[in-house]
Amino acid sequence: MYASVDRAAIRDARRLVVKVGSSSLTGAQGGLDGFRLQALATALATRALSGTQVVLVSSGAIAAGISPLGLSKRPKDLATQQAAASAGQGLLMTAYTQAFTMAGVQVGQVLLTAADMHRRSHYVNASRTLERLLELEVVPIINENDTVATDEIRFGDNDRLAALVAHLVNADAMLLLSDVDALYDGHPRDPASQRIPVVGSAEEIAHVDIAGVGSTVGTGGMATKVAAAQMATAEGISVLLTSTDRVVAALAGDDIGTLFTPTGRKNPARRRWLAHASGISGRLVLDDGAVAAVVGRQTSLLPVGVTRIEGRFTAGDTVDLCAPDGHPVARGLVGYDAEELRPLVGQRLERGTRLRSGAPAARPVVRRDDLVVL
Repeated sequence: MYASVDRAAIRDARRLVVKVGSSSLTGAQGGLDGFRLQALATALATRALSGTQVVLVSSGAIAAGISPLGLSKRPKDLATQQAAASAGQGLLMTAYTQAFTMAGVQVGQVLLTAADMHRRSHYVNASRTLERLLELEVVPIINENDTVATDEIRFGDNDRLAALVAHLVNADAMLLLSDVDALYDGHPRDPASQRIPVVGSAEEIAHVDIAGVGSTVGTGGMATKVAAAQMATAEGISVLLTSTDRVVAALAGDDIGTLFTPTGRKNPARRRWLAHASGISGRLVLDDGAVAAVVGRQTSLLPVGVTRIEGRFTAGDTVDLCAPDGHPVARGLVGYDAEELRPLVGQRLERGTRLRSGAPAARPVVRRDDLVVL
């Protein structure tokens, strides 16, 4: 009963992010499976026509490009992946456009890189674009821009991208579609394994082995899906993990798959970006007193509480604030360049103290309004 009631969060969501993986859209030879894609598009279009704002995060560009380029399997080197994505993205969007149009719904393509999330101005622009598409009753279809993304700026998998998009659009719920119908307490193929219907915290599944790799055409595995679910639930977003062929039942709120229930409350958009999407440029190690002040009382961080600086950063960059043992406890926008801050570490500065540049040095290292506790 508990699992069925909780799944109303998926059934009744007014804004829903859906993520589908490459293995759910492709056939045995690696090309797009038109029947699978049409079935998914029809289910999502039906939901969109009922009044729900649907955002689709779809893998599949590289997989779709494997066959046209004469490749036998997913390439491992970045350049060939980018070439396959270039050939496959158009095929993927053409298939989606045709499938959704047949169901009476307009779609729009949005390609993102991790840099679009890390930079605050890009993040805000992406948010505005998606909001406008939803206002116009268009289903945004989002994918990582594999044709230009490098190893250093990639999301790594579209599960994480989906969680970040759920934060970006302030979604009510997220549906992770895979080739596995749920999270199990053992290997899904083991007859003794049991479905885990609801996950309320990370501790509940600490004993579950989720270290398996992804499919031959995708990059994600169960570990990335669980991590994405935890990212979303930390911001008050319910997440259902199930297989793509059960999408209709999932959208109806049936007792299938594994539901991850919210572990936190939604933060304001700026704090969501700080906690999950901003790029980390350095680390500040704090003493115990500063940790208690920042985490417990959520006060601004002053130079006297900093014991060590790691990395190179400039004022306005995002830095992790760490306990003496190095564990990150908070994250914020730093008010100093690294080289400005080094001589001030551990010092109690009086009002009126100035740096060599002439700027006041008694300002906070991180203001409380620019800080989020992790």
